[in-house]
Formats: sequence, structure tokens, C-alpha cells
Amino acid sequence: QVQLVESGGGLVQAGGSLRLSCAANGRTFSTYGMAWFRQAPGKEREFVAAINWSSRGTYYADSVKGRFTISRDNAKNTVYLQMGSLKPEDTAVYYCAAAKGGTYYLTAPGYSFWGQGTQVTVSS
Repeated sequence: QVQLVESGGGLVQAGGSLRLSCAANGRTFSTYGMAWFRQAPGKEREFVAAINWSSRGTYYADSVKGRFTISRDNAKNTVYLQMGSLKPEDTAVYYCAAAKGGTYYLTAPGYSFWGQGTQVTVSS
């Protein structure tokens, strides 16, 4: 069992940057693959980025590739999402998720644990 707590969301102007953090409890963080998803009002939750246990594997949605960077610090039990060149369409609640086995998946059912979400609002 792992509990995830996101932070770092807020209001930012288009073109700006934010860094989201997701802190996990427990001593087994390094055994999980991690991901960020987001959900905008009236839309389904969508995949944003993922990283495997060793940080050697990452994957990004086309919509954020080149603008967002996912990373993790296993010593701090934390995964990050550095977001740059933000656009109004990036406005959403951002969730981090953990997948057992250290790998990552591109769809939500692959993840066993979820945080409560943090709101990101990008104004035009």
C-alpha cells in the first residue's frame, strides 16, 4: 500500500512554468512505476507522462512532449512533473499514480494507487 500526495499546482499565465510534486509514503517507492494523469472539466482522465522505477524509461503524451519533463528521486520518495510553455488547454486537475512492478502503463487501469489531485489553471 502506498499513499500519494500531490502539490505544486496553482494559477499561471500562458507560457509560464510550474513544477508538480508527488510524495509517497512507505519504503517501497522505488519498486513502483509512476505516472501523471490529468482531468479537465467535462473530459475523461488522460495520460500525461510516466517513468519506470529506475528513471531509465519515460513516456509522454504527444500533447506535452517537449514541454513537460517527468523525473523521480527515489531517496526522497517523490516524483515530479516539470511543466513549461503552459497553455490554457493544460488546465486540469493533475493526479499522480503508482503501478506495481516498477514498470509504467499508458492507461489508468494499470495503476493501483492514486493521489487526490492538484489543480493547475493556465490563464490566457
